[in-house]
Amino acid sequence: MAPADLQDTIILGGMALTLTDKIKNIPPRPGVYLYKDADGRVIYVGKAVSLKNRVRSYFQAGARQSPKVQAMLRRAADLEYIVTDSEMEALILENNLIKEHRPKYNVLLKDDKTYPYIKVTVQEEFPRVHITRRVLKDGARYFGPFTHAGAVNETLRLLKKIFPLRTCKQRELAPRERPCLNYHIKRCLGPCCNLVDRCAYRETVNEVILFLEGRQEDLMKRLRQRMEEAAEKLEFEKAAELRDQLLAVEKIVERQKVVSTDLADQDVIAMARGFDEACLTVFFIRGGKLIGRENYFLEGTDTLERGEVMATFVQQFYNQTEFVPAEILLSEEIAGAPLMAAWLSELRGSKVTIKVPKRGDKHKLVEMAAQNALLSLEQAQLERQAGRQALDGALAELMAVLGLQQPPRRMECYDISNIQGAETVASMVVFEDGKPARDQYRRFKIRTVEGPNDFASMKETITRRLSRAREEQAQVEAGELAPNRAKFTRLPDLIIIDGGKGQLSAAREAMLEQGFAHIPACGLAKEEELLFAPGRPDPIRLPRESRGLQMLQRLRDEAHRFAVTYHRKLRTKRNLKSILDDIEGIGPVRRRELYKAYKNLDAIKQATVEELARVPGMNSKAAEAVYRFLREHLD
Repeated sequence: MAPADLQDTIILGGMALTLTDKIKNIPPRPGVYLYKDADGRVIYVGKAVSLKNRVRSYFQAGARQSPKVQAMLRRAADLEYIVTDSEMEALILENNLIKEHRPKYNVLLKDDKTYPYIKVTVQEEFPRVHITRRVLKDGARYFGPFTHAGAVNETLRLLKKIFPLRTCKQRELAPRERPCLNYHIKRCLGPCCNLVDRCAYRETVNEVILFLEGRQEDLMKRLRQRMEEAAEKLEFEKAAELRDQLLAVEKIVERQKVVSTDLADQDVIAMARGFDEACLTVFFIRGGKLIGRENYFLEGTDTLERGEVMATFVQQFYNQTEFVPAEILLSEEIAGAPLMAAWLSELRGSKVTIKVPKRGDKHKLVEMAAQNALLSLEQAQLERQAGRQALDGALAELMAVLGLQQPPRRMECYDISNIQGAETVASMVVFEDGKPARDQYRRFKIRTVEGPNDFASMKETITRRLSRAREEQAQVEAGELAPNRAKFTRLPDLIIIDGGKGQLSAAREAMLEQGFAHIPACGLAKEEELLFAPGRPDPIRLPRESRGLQMLQRLRDEAHRFAVTYHRKLRTKRNLKSILDDIEGIGPVRRRELYKAYKNLDAIKQATVEELARVPGMNSKAAEAVYRFLREHLD
């Protein structure tokens, strides 16, 4: 059952009742409960067969609660609950609410939002295959999640080599007179030039899906059958292409290890535990062959039993993956296994069994997965320990070199980007404990500076950043702004300026004016990688192998990339807008549609009059005007 099917769900709870009142009035029905903090953020989501009994159990006298639950209850300021008709509905709803809110006190699949997927856009007329990190309800097929982006890229490269699907990014193909280079090197079937019909293209798409589902044996049968049919029709070139595809798939199958003689589709899941985290290894077995393995990490598991950790993983993993096999082998017994199996069967569309084998070949598979999980956990712990030591060494070095009072755990770096003073922008990039905090990056479009003046642009940027910090802090203290909505109140331990003495002096001047002169700052010049600090006449030269210098370089390079990307975006938008505005008959609507259909002016210029006329909102007269104008002014 999909979330949209929960039509009779009743949402109860509101600010009119106190938390105690709500607990007293909770009904003894299945449902989901949400604890919220004082700012209204969801901090825990749980499900229950009886909401009344489950929620009251948190507050019973003498109840032994884990430290994690005690901390959650201390922060809980409000309770909301959702009544459902069955425990199955509660399970589905809990899954979706955890995925939406990512509550602090739920055990979460680590970084699942960043895992790459392979997406097949089956909802499009001529589907594409590409990598994505966002799973949308758009009708496409998603395969994953995968923990190693390199393996995903290799898979995609292989798919493009075997199956000649289009790689262009347009959802709806604009007809072309000539196919692109990919067609000529047999990497595309040329749908944009009507060189392949829809049914033949779909057949190739279905073969890609068989490959991604791990059903290579079925795929080989289909390819062999198509090859023989093409040979019978004397279509020898097509038969040769199919033969090459068949040989490529056979090579892949030869490398796969046969681990199940019953040719079943199975997932084997085993667990290894460390302090407050668990590593779960999943073996993907399709048609009796081991086709892949992925490792996943769960954090905040120290207070949970092994079965609870496994149940949490199974619930979250299959809530975000596309394919559910007929059989799932686990290393741990889980509570509510029949309910979980019923939910998985509903996702699959046919029966799914969950087993914890105790002997035989299936038990050996689980043991092999468990050994891999333990090795992966140990490796991850060693890498983290080495990373912490490297980080501590780099921060200690910067602290000593710059004379700081404490290690610079939070660093902000600023860079200016422009071309001859046009579209001047600045970037603010944040590193916390040596890692990019991308949600805290900020961009500034320079307002008060005319022409190429990096010093004045840097002063404006620092002034705006720190004045916003002062304003937001005052609003938070006055109760006018919730702390979680303040974007600039967190101040850095160190500010890094991309540039030498001039840029650093401009930044320090702004910091002094805004009352933040106590924040340490330094400049990093590109040419000789010299470090400039206020009050020091001579630059600081760190050795090239210095970890502190390497960290600053990564931060500086990221700030430069972020600034250049923003500048390029503004420049492209300005160029496209200004030139198209000069064409008679091209107003804002047509300009916007042209911008959607073509990524830049060169692409528009390469289009024919007929292609331009097919853009929404355009007609033959307007297309002719664009075609003529661009050739007259851009040649």
